[in-house]
Amino acid sequence: MPVPISQMWTVATYVLKQKLRGQGTPMVSIPGGEPLMHPQIEKIVEGLVARKKYIYLCTNALLLKEKLPLFKPSKYLTFSVHMDGQREHHDFSVCREGGYDLAIEGIKEAVKQGFRVTTNTTLFDGADPKSVRAFFDEMMELGVEGMMLSPGYSYDKAPDQKHFLGRARTRRLFRAILSNRKASWQFNQSKLFLEFLMGKRTYACTPWGMPTYNVFGWQKPCYLLQDGYVDTFQELRNATEWQNYGTESGNPKCANCMVHSGYEASAVDHTFSGLAGLWATVKAELSAKYQDSDALAMLNEPAKPVHSYNPLVQIQADKSQLEETRA
Repeated sequence: MPVPISQMWTVATYVLKQKLRGQGTPMVSIPGGEPLMHPQIEKIVEGLVARKKYIYLCTNALLLKEKLPLFKPSKYLTFSVHMDGQREHHDFSVCREGGYDLAIEGIKEAVKQGFRVTTNTTLFDGADPKSVRAFFDEMMELGVEGMMLSPGYSYDKAPDQKHFLGRARTRRLFRAILSNRKASWQFNQSKLFLEFLMGKRTYACTPWGMPTYNVFGWQKPCYLLQDGYVDTFQELRNATEWQNYGTESGNPKCANCMVHSGYEASAVDHTFSGLAGLWATVKAELSAKYQDSDALAMLNEPAKPVHSYNPLVQIQADKSQLEETRA
């Protein structure tokens, strides 16, 4: 039976409450579009905070300064701001001149008022390692708690399907960026996942590591593939062919993927799998600088144009592209 528009909020709220209660979810991500445009976003956040759920509200921060009065600082609420690099690169990636400056204003005001703020950054082919490292300095100077990184990926509905990169080139870029790192840089991520991006570790995908629920139901993995939805969590668990996902599955759509939704879950699982995982994590914490003279030399290599906006990770691959995956 269709739901009248006037009752959609009431019904959606009820369904969300039931799902949160039933699954015991400790953390909720509120993604976009742009959540700050939702007419009742403050009520959504208030309800989740009241239930002591840790919230990551994802935003491009264009409206952050304007909307801050709707919220109260809380340890449960974090604004996760989408920042793709320094001013010129970020403005190009969001197709808005002045977008970087608006986001910076929002971040500064949020930090000033005592809100928790992190950043999330997607890196593409053409990213200048030097510029990315300078961007890290800028974010730390603003007082953000931590930064999240992920290689860019293409998917069926992406407008640019021409330029793909495999895992070998992804590792090279992240090795250049994350080696010889500054002690001031704080990352809101598993240290072992960052080592995975640098090519220091190998993990299989954990496609069940980040289940997604929205008004359409439980999304089948992976959310990048957009294979549809099922009605219940039990159906998701029992009907999904889990062996068909990840680089080792033979699925060409997964051949070059290194996205955090599948692989950071594997890194976290490694940490808590036993003493070996815990020790690996401790070592990663203690060797945080990752001195590497070859990676340092990479910083002096000519960079491609900053606006070369090509995905680092592909989910569609032909035979020739699969060869690079094995590199």
